[in-house]
Amino acid sequence: MLDHLVLATPDLDATSVAVTRDGITLVDGGPHIGVGTRNRLAGLGPGRYLEVVGPDPEQPEPDAPRPFHIDELTDARLVTWAVRVPDLDAALEAARGTGHDPGVARAMSRRRPDGELLAWRLAFPPDDLGGVMPFLIDWGTTAHPSASLPGGATLDELVLEHPEPARVRAVLDAVGADGPVVVRAGETPALTARIDGRVLG
Repeated sequence: MLDHLVLATPDLDATSVAVTRDGITLVDGGPHIGVGTRNRLAGLGPGRYLEVVGPDPEQPEPDAPRPFHIDELTDARLVTWAVRVPDLDAALEAARGTGHDPGVARAMSRRRPDGELLAWRLAFPPDDLGGVMPFLIDWGTTAHPSASLPGGATLDELVLEHPEPARVRAVLDAVGADGPVVVRAGETPALTARIDGRVLG
């Protein structure tokens, strides 16, 4: 199912102010140690959330580029989204069965400000079709982040546009990407979210 949206930014503080001004309550998620980023989160209804992620000035410069092309951004942008699966290895095989390369599974973790350690496994596709194709995440025994987030915002829909919508739909069906996800034909890949009537792209 749809797990979360990723809004990447070159300036986490400035983007957080803008998002909060739009009426969305953000809380500090914590740093991704060694990656050079940290995030802030907002609940989008049961089992869903918005992740605002950007450079962490308290960490040294990472050895590799930050994820989500953060180092190349000049403005905040909705760059990708995640689908939560109960069995990552099975979901990877299902995705491969459609001819899509979902990437390789890897383990990650971060510690929340209250000290609780969150751990998960995920896989990023080498080609995410401009952010349209989601990455897959398996939270294992970790409590889902949305359970500890304040409510108040709701994801109305996530619109995915691509020249080959049937190709995208086949992968989403294979991995169980249910939720308010709309796939449309478009000249170029694009993703747009509508949260309580506000457009985020």
